[in-house]
Amino acid sequence: MIKEIIDLINGYGKFFITAHVKLDGDALGSELALSRLLGNLGKEAVVYNQDPTPRNYHFLPGAGDIVHVLPPLEDFDAAFILDCSELERVGDAAAAIGKIRQLVNIDHHVSNDGFCEIRLVDTTASSTGEMIFRLLTALGADIDREIATNLYTAILTDTGGFRYGNTGRETLAAAGVLVGRGADPQWISENIYEKFPRARIMLMARVMQSLSFDCGDRVGSLTVLRRDLEETGALPEDTDGLVDLPRAIDGVSVSALFTEIGEQRFKISLRSKGAMDVARVAAVFGGGGHVNAAACRISGDIATVKRLLFAAMELPE
Repeated sequence: MIKEIIDLINGYGKFFITAHVKLDGDALGSELALSRLLGNLGKEAVVYNQDPTPRNYHFLPGAGDIVHVLPPLEDFDAAFILDCSELERVGDAAAAIGKIRQLVNIDHHVSNDGFCEIRLVDTTASSTGEMIFRLLTALGADIDREIATNLYTAILTDTGGFRYGNTGRETLAAAGVLVGRGADPQWISENIYEKFPRARIMLMARVMQSLSFDCGDRVGSLTVLRRDLEETGALPEDTDGLVDLPRAIDGVSVSALFTEIGEQRFKISLRSKGAMDVARVAAVFGGGGHVNAAACRISGDIATVKRLLFAAMELPE
């Protein structure tokens, strides 16, 4: 399918690029790297995201050019839908974006429903950024410092700093090439992980008080209520990464972050170790993701939501 995408890039001139709501490093890094590539090839590219760019990714080359107001879509030749398992993941404008004359999906989620005729989907890839790297390599395109920085960020964040099971030989080889082309691992990591606002740390301290253990202490969970954000001055983006904290505890196989997003409505982020498939658990509630990282939404009070989630888990001995 890479050949079809290369032919499309060579044959068209104006491209629309977007990714999922609740932006992360993989989505942003992939979008910005692809946009830079197209620009270097003399093409016109616009990156649109429904949600604002999280503060810790403002350093990414090209981040300031992302638009958050939907531009007129009729003039675009094709749209790249990145890091999305389904079109609806782009947000409220999904139906309008879906009418662009040619859609291309590049993704690595096991829950991908194959919504595009032209698609590059590899569920064994560490990240969409790694797949964009493959595309650039197949194109024989020059990888400049800006592209390298964005793709390294994409791969770094979706592998949990190269700690997750999705980190393979090709992943590390790609990262090595990107460092050789100008990506600075220390500078990138400092911007992502070491420039948190004080409100985020205050939120973390508060949320840690909600730490609980269930399912024979195999599941560790944290809960973020809307009042926690209000009273600490934190933003929703400041909850990113909190789900990883319980997983670091010895004996915990699954960590869950329950985030209140509305009246009697919670988003649940899941992380796991080893063979525990949290994508299967999330799918019970209409969610999805990867074996070791997934998410879903459940309605009810927090006690009911926890009961339903834990009942769906079958933890291996």
